Amino acid sequence: MAQTWRVQTGRPQRARPALDAAALERLALGYAGRFATSRAKLGDYLRRKLSERGWDGEGEPPIAAIVERFAERGYVDDRAFAEAKGRTLSARGYGARRLDTALAGHDIAPDDAKAAREQADVDAWTTALRFAQRKRIGPFADRPLDQKGHSRAFAAMMRAGHSINFTRRILAMAPGDVPDQDEA
Repeated sequence: MAQTWRVQTGRPQRARPALDAAALERLALGYAGRFATSRAKLGDYLRRKLSERGWDGEGEPPIAAIVERFAERGYVDDRAFAEAKGRTLSARGYGARRLDTALAGHDIAPDDAKAAREQADVDAWTTALRFAQRKRIGPFADRPLDQKGHSRAFAAMMRAGHSINFTRRILAMAPGDVPDQDEA
């Protein structure tokens, strides 16, 4: 059975000191060094840390200035982040609509997402086939799908962000009738 209460270790939690500008910059540098991130996500992280620990500096916290400085230095690059996210999703078999949703969740501007979106459109057929192979549907299935299985496979491909035309073409293929990657 799952434990629903916390175990006390005997050591009280040490209160973390409030943040100043230097501490905020160190947190931002550590975060950008560990994770591929966007400007918006870095700003959200810094705001979350401020709400947890408080602000002990003069004036307003310089979140926007830190984010801009990191972007100028290349520590945070929304365009490169979008392209990397596009490659990752494509490798896992997710389509362009799923990429759009992911980039919107990271607050990537449309002009920064443009190259990733164009590449997703170019790779759409290959990506749809990759997804079908991973899920063993369409030409990669062991046996023909019944109506319920067909509906589930259709829904899975649509949730993965593939176009309705590619989804229909892949699900219409007989098991074992694997097309060439170039047949779009």
